[in-house]
Amino acid sequence: MFRKNLTISVITFLLAANGLLFAMDWPLPDAVVIKNFGFNDQRTPIIGTMLTGEGPVSATGSGELIFSASVNDTASRLPSPLGAWSAVAHSDGLVSVYSRYKDEGRGNKPGYMESGNQLAASGVSGWSRNNGVYYILYDRRERRWVNALMVTTLPQDTSEPHILSAQLQNMNNRANNRTLDSGVIRNISQGRYFIVVNATDALLAPKGPQLAPHRILCSVNGEEIGSLSFDTMSAKDGVLMVNRNGPVPAKRVYAPYPAFEIGEVQLNRGQANLEIIVRDIAGNSRSTLTRIIVD
Repeated sequence: MFRKNLTISVITFLLAANGLLFAMDWPLPDAVVIKNFGFNDQRTPIIGTMLTGEGPVSATGSGELIFSASVNDTASRLPSPLGAWSAVAHSDGLVSVYSRYKDEGRGNKPGYMESGNQLAASGVSGWSRNNGVYYILYDRRERRWVNALMVTTLPQDTSEPHILSAQLQNMNNRANNRTLDSGVIRNISQGRYFIVVNATDALLAPKGPQLAPHRILCSVNGEEIGSLSFDTMSAKDGVLMVNRNGPVPAKRVYAPYPAFEIGEVQLNRGQANLEIIVRDIAGNSRSTLTRIIVD
């Protein structure tokens, strides 16, 4: 439950770094996050936050209700993946989108909404299997999707993320993979390798839903090789882009669930120290260090 463990303040430096200087509320306060921003959903990134729970779906901040539709309010003959949905425009350029909630067969009339005003009721519509709401934040000024946890009051979280596994995948022979264990790994042939990290985070408790972490970093002999962050996502020429040392197509990052391709490295004969650090939105981190002997 979000309301039971909310911290008093927002992580101000995160908000300021993104030009977002206020905190928003949750659209469904007494709910559980089952998929978060950046979540690896069958090799496809989630650009919003999927919440499951009961109760009213409310505006997360004050603004103008610019659109509201039921399932049948569409010009297309195909059903919308959003189901029933609404959009609220805020004064800072953010648009909050609420979707896949209970379809009551009507849309709200456009008009000014105060934070906390009810928009709908949690439920199931569109591409949803869980009772709740799919919540998306979009920055119209920067033309990017924003991680809701960057601008929303955070739940108290002291649980470290998990590094389930890491692999070196030979770029010339994907079948020649080696799983990295803490300590020493030998008999690696020199060559160029993809670094694939299988990592998750539990937002509220170690046994909670396994979500995407906030940041994954990888270095070899102290030199950064890859830095993947889930602050924002954008689109270029119709291709979804994620931030890995700059914008790259999502298909180059999302490996089979729940792994992420963090970068690539040239390994030559000798010794290499590979470090992986995974951080969550609250600043908790976990790291591994592996000494690699390259033949």
